[in-house]
Amino acid sequence: MNKPNRWTPSDESVKSSQMLTFKKHIEGKYDVTLPEYNDLWLWSVDNIGDFWSEVWDFCGIKASKKGEANFIAGDSIEDAEFFPEARLNFAENLLRSRDDDRTAIIFRGEDRVKRELSFKELYDEVSKTAEALKDIGVIEGDRVAGYLPNMPEAIIAMLATASLGGIWVAASPDFGVQGVLDRLGQVEPKVLFSVNAYAYNGKDIDCRCKLHDILEQLPSVENTVICDYISDDTGDTALKGEINYKDFTNGYEAQDIDFAQLPFNHPLYIMFSSGTTGVPKCIVHGAGGTLLQHVKEHRLHSDIKEDDKEFYFTTCGWMMWQWLVSGLACDATLMLYDGSPFYPDGYALFDFAEEHKCNFFGTSAKFVDSLKKAGLSPKDKHDLSSIKMLASTGSPLVHESFDYIYEHIGENIHISSISGGTDIVSCFVLGNPISSVYRGEIQGAGLGMNVDVFDENGQSITNMAGDLVCKSPFPSMPIKFWNDGDGQKYHDAYFNSFDNIWCHGDWCAFTENENTDSKGMIIYGRSDATLNPGGVRIGTAEIYRQVEKLPEIKESIAVGQDIEDGDMRVVLFVILTADVDLNEELEKKIKQTIRSGASPRHVPAKIVTVTDIPRTKSGKITELAVRNVIHGRKIKNAEALANPEALEQFKNRSELALPQNNNIASPTKNKMP
Repeated sequence: MNKPNRWTPSDESVKSSQMLTFKKHIEGKYDVTLPEYNDLWLWSVDNIGDFWSEVWDFCGIKASKKGEANFIAGDSIEDAEFFPEARLNFAENLLRSRDDDRTAIIFRGEDRVKRELSFKELYDEVSKTAEALKDIGVIEGDRVAGYLPNMPEAIIAMLATASLGGIWVAASPDFGVQGVLDRLGQVEPKVLFSVNAYAYNGKDIDCRCKLHDILEQLPSVENTVICDYISDDTGDTALKGEINYKDFTNGYEAQDIDFAQLPFNHPLYIMFSSGTTGVPKCIVHGAGGTLLQHVKEHRLHSDIKEDDKEFYFTTCGWMMWQWLVSGLACDATLMLYDGSPFYPDGYALFDFAEEHKCNFFGTSAKFVDSLKKAGLSPKDKHDLSSIKMLASTGSPLVHESFDYIYEHIGENIHISSISGGTDIVSCFVLGNPISSVYRGEIQGAGLGMNVDVFDENGQSITNMAGDLVCKSPFPSMPIKFWNDGDGQKYHDAYFNSFDNIWCHGDWCAFTENENTDSKGMIIYGRSDATLNPGGVRIGTAEIYRQVEKLPEIKESIAVGQDIEDGDMRVVLFVILTADVDLNEELEKKIKQTIRSGASPRHVPAKIVTVTDIPRTKSGKITELAVRNVIHGRKIKNAEALANPEALEQFKNRSELALPQNNNIASPTKNKMP
């Protein structure tokens, strides 16, 4: 790549891409001329019903009925319906192969565990698990939870649940007791799958004590299924309804799975928001919309083909796990890695990629940045020629990281920076295999996603930062929020900013390059107060629930401070109780409390004392105002605060000083840098 211009795919890779095949099909069938990707995108958003019907057919969706109606617009985006007559099963589409000679899953748990499953072995395990779940009373609509590492049993349990019409929910095992209860407690699962322990950074981390405390406060769980991983030691802690996974499925013979045929929008997943303003929102996603969106993104945008090796570094608590698993619907082989990506060294994931000739390598922008800062050069130690596409998400991939990938991982790799989120269990903007990659930019909007950038007046803008919006319906919109009877919380979350327009909350800008064949995008971060250290989106409310348990803390407020290379660090401001000082011992106590009760990612980098916290007249603390102050930005609507004078305490704090050469990407409403 010649900095700072662009990387262009070879003619051979473009000609062999599924995107080009799809484009030619559309041109022939509908008698249209679509010279560039952007022309295909425009056709897809102007012809919503036809486009998604063509994706259905092109990707070979398995269903007992498709129906004649592809799309009903309704009176608003929220009322739109896709394939209202269809009947299908999500798991059936991921278990289309039963070939014993082809590998479905390759699993590695650091340097401790290596396993592989063929497509037949995967199908058979799902069959037996589904029968076991059925026999303990799991029916359509029941919630089944995973408190699991990224291991094959997580996929097996999810597919078994989906085959019956159940709903899968998950929490990563690094979450503390309260973090799990805040999520699972709202949706009341009937069954919980977990492990005794997992490995991270070469250490065994026990789960049984946390599980005991979780189950004590989760009365809905009737059966706790323990999967063997790095330990089968049951210890002295008895768990409610405990049974070992092998015993749970023992006695069942693998057979043809009777996949429940369900409506297009039958609930598949409940996923959880970051918990910024309270307990996390429970976002319900439908089977048909999730499947259709994912196969579009896998086949067309990522060019994943049969027997390709697909990897994404993720936990089961991040939506990229759901995205990765859908690769099975392309007959791809999934590569699962659980543990630290830097154990025993920074080359662990590349060892894995080289050994199995990975074709699609997915990671986070923070991981790329960490490699760069460590001075590692994977291509000097590994043969990574099998990697066709490297996807990055979690936070913006900065310009210098594009350079690093091409210089130190592979010069012929297609970089696909992607962005979407838990809210849509997919992407608004991502890569495509027939267009150029511009340094520092996401290639453009996904097919069928009518994405735009609005200013505060709801006007479309280019080369200016604004809000990412979507102006038309799409299949992977959430069905609803759990326990949101009239749908008001759902509406307020996405449709309050602009009338009948989905507002996603990302601060971004469309770009226009000379001679470009697509319309690129740069995302600067969230436009609200969500924290995003190291590319992992977290919520402040989860921090408050932990730190304010401490008798030394009267109140607190957490914000993100932008630091170098587009990253941010968590800063926690605390009001101490009388006669308490913020010493080293108290700082350690605060961090340990947050680490054990929420997760290691919630631990603040800086803890600073104040005597007052700004709040609205209704009593809510104002994180965004504090974040703007510490970045030296103008405060809007200060008159809405009950105590605007409190903001003075957050200005020019020496504790938050950054090096003079710090490269901060400031999300302001100015021309793009």
